[in-house]
Amino acid sequence: MSSSLINLIELAKEPSSEKRRELLRQVTSIFMTHPEEIAEAEMALYDSVMSQLSSDMESIVRAEIANTIASSRVAPLGLLRRLATDEIEVAEPILTRSKALTESDLMHVVETKGQEHLRAVSRRDEVPESVSGVIVRRGDDDTLHTLLSNDGARLSRATNEEVVQRAQANPALHEVVVNRKDLPADLMNDMYFVVESRLRERIIAENAKLDPTVVEQAISKSRDKVAVAYGSFPEDYEQISKDVSLLRQNNKLTPQLLAKYMRDPNPTYFLCALSQMAEIDFLTAKHLVEKREIDALAIACKAAGLDKALFLTYAMIMLSDQQNAMGKAAEYGQLYTDLPRDTALRTIRFWRMRRVGGHAA
Repeated sequence: MSSSLINLIELAKEPSSEKRRELLRQVTSIFMTHPEEIAEAEMALYDSVMSQLSSDMESIVRAEIANTIASSRVAPLGLLRRLATDEIEVAEPILTRSKALTESDLMHVVETKGQEHLRAVSRRDEVPESVSGVIVRRGDDDTLHTLLSNDGARLSRATNEEVVQRAQANPALHEVVVNRKDLPADLMNDMYFVVESRLRERIIAENAKLDPTVVEQAISKSRDKVAVAYGSFPEDYEQISKDVSLLRQNNKLTPQLLAKYMRDPNPTYFLCALSQMAEIDFLTAKHLVEKREIDALAIACKAAGLDKALFLTYAMIMLSDQQNAMGKAAEYGQLYTDLPRDTALRTIRFWRMRRVGGHAA
């Protein structure tokens, strides 16, 4: 043990708060000159002295010490843990930067402290899966946004599922979720029906890059927990669905018949035909028609192998009461032309995993 440290320990008995403040700074300075070379017994002594001195100091001094030792890969753990659970002005540099904190230390913080501490941990260069899971469970939407904005935060499959479930009901989280580089493909596609068109385009672009093997792997992982297709069935659904199924079995469910159903006063015919031709569940088809999700309709029609003219016919029907319907239809026509059928088919594969009222569609 260095003689300077022994002398400083003796000075620690000095009652003057001003001298004790200066003493704490001196001890910290000595520690920071060679933290990696300090033996275990000496480290315990540093921990005891620095913890005792800092506990008597005002927060501005504790914050100064925290900011100093946050950069060290080796630190007195007792002091470090005390500072990590201190008020946020003191704890923040430790929580955001200290490499000396263990995963267990971080878990203690995120399980016991408030949102400011959770956000500080969320900004670390690396956030372990276990810690991210607790932050998602306990964090408010601002904290969740901070965590998801951090590429260094690792999320398990179960945590990603929870994130998507929360984000679907909160537009403020849509972009940060869709932009996650490690978001599983099936969960990204679960976001399709709730996000704006700009983010839908990103989802489709990501689908276009997917290898078919990756699509199968993503779908196999999603079978136990997938998006729910909400809505209600019309009273005539069962009978019309059977009629349409029979037509399909006899190869009579054709694009021409779908075009006829488009103008039928009873929309159930068209919805049953579209859902069976695109092989998506009825409630997903019902949602995209009732909500005028023309870009989603384009994907369904492209996957079903329908020609552009038929798609545009229905797009015009859907847009008939809007201004500049012809101009908008032209835009969607270009979208239909530019959309590769392979990409539409990949996207439809994810839609087919949607559930009806909690049961597989």
